[in-house]
Amino acid sequence: MAASGNRPFLTETSFRVRFAETDMMGIVHHAAYIVYLEEGRSGLGREQGIPYAELERMGFSLAVSDIHIRYYEPARYDDLISVLSWIEQVRSRGMTFGYEIVNTETGQRLVTARTKHICVDHNGTVCRLPHDWIAPLTSQPQAG
Repeated sequence: MAASGNRPFLTETSFRVRFAETDMMGIVHHAAYIVYLEEGRSGLGREQGIPYAELERMGFSLAVSDIHIRYYEPARYDDLISVLSWIEQVRSRGMTFGYEIVNTETGQRLVTARTKHICVDHNGTVCRLPHDWIAPLTSQPQAG
């Protein structure tokens, strides 16, 4: 696995590439990686005590406002891959997540990515992140 460096709140989510996510050559389609990022982000939230489902129950969502993906090597059908996810920044109305996707068995880096999200209520109005939801992030010491 790739080194995590000095990333606070790092979570690793692993799974096998499914056939439906690949093209005729067995290579993962580029759009599938966005779903992988979501899986990593969801795992991070659960592990850090801020499950996304709880935010939804509170009447809020995190809308993706920006996404950047850098592809290095392809994943293939049945590869075991790991999505390393971390929180880069928490602001009053949004969050930025960082990611690295690696082949779990070889340690080869496949993708790096960053997503920015803005908090909205269920009417689509931009609003502040609920304090109760982000409290676990502010109560833990962050690596610096």
